[in-house]
Amino acid sequence: MYRQPAVNQLAFEDFILPFGGKLRHDNRWVILAKQIPWAAVETAYAQQFSQEDLGSPAKSSRLALGALIVKERLGVTDRELVEQIAENPSLQYFLGLMEYQHEAPFHHSLLTTFRKRFTHDS
Repeated sequence: MYRQPAVNQLAFEDFILPFGGKLRHDNRWVILAKQIPWAAVETAYAQQFSQEDLGSPAKSSRLALGALIVKERLGVTDRELVEQIAENPSLQYFLGLMEYQHEAPFHHSLLTTFRKRFTHDS
C-alpha cells in the first residue's frame, strides 16, 4: 500500500529547526533537492503499489530515493547513513521531512527494500 504525500517540495525557508535558524540556500543538499524532479519520481514510484488498503504504508518516494542518493554521494554503509540522517537537518530536508527530528525516519534494513524499488532501469 502507498499513500502519496501531500507536499512534494518544501521550501528550505519553511523547514522547521528546533533550535531556530534556517537552512542555508547554498547548502549542497538544498541545491540538489531543487534539481531532482520529485513529482515525476513520485508518479513512477506510486505505480508500483497496489491501491488496496493492505499492510503498512510504504515510505515516500522522496525518502526512499533520497536516501539512496545520499548513501551513494557520501559512500557510507546503510547503518551509517541512518545515523547521518538522524544528525543532519539538511539531509532530513533533502529527504522531504517537514521539520528536524532527532530519531531516524527509518531503520537501516529498509535500504534493501528501497534498492529493490529503484533500479537502474526505472
